[in-house]
Amino acid sequence: MGTWDVGPFDNDTAADFSYRVDEAPEGEKAEVLRTAFRLVTEVGEEELDADLAVEAIASAALVAARCPGGEPVTAYGPKEPLGVLPEELRPAAVAALDRVLTEPSELLELWEESDGEEWKAGVLKLRGVLAGS
Repeated sequence: MGTWDVGPFDNDTAADFSYRVDEAPEGEKAEVLRTAFRLVTEVGEEELDADLAVEAIASAALVAARCPGGEPVTAYGPKEPLGVLPEELRPAAVAALDRVLTEPSELLELWEESDGEEWKAGVLKLRGVLAGS
């Protein structure tokens, strides 16, 4: 995975994921996000794959962008409008972010090997926006 910064779309996997969101039919974009959350939370106690974690974080950023306090997704995010996103995506996003930050998580381990505090703070900020806190 090529990573150039700590933001949700600052890596190749998330940039590729944004294309998948763009390619989804208009009424199915929310399902792409929901699937990203479900794949992460269904891992259970097995090690969470870094690519799945990255896609969940990118999805969470898209949902958070529509919440009070959320930041717009720019640059490498989807170019097409997402349409209406169901409210139940917010708790699904929170659960997915919680799993990303819980060991065993390959992405968490990779960031902990470097200066991952800024990355972790960004993920926790997304979580706070989604949780309404």
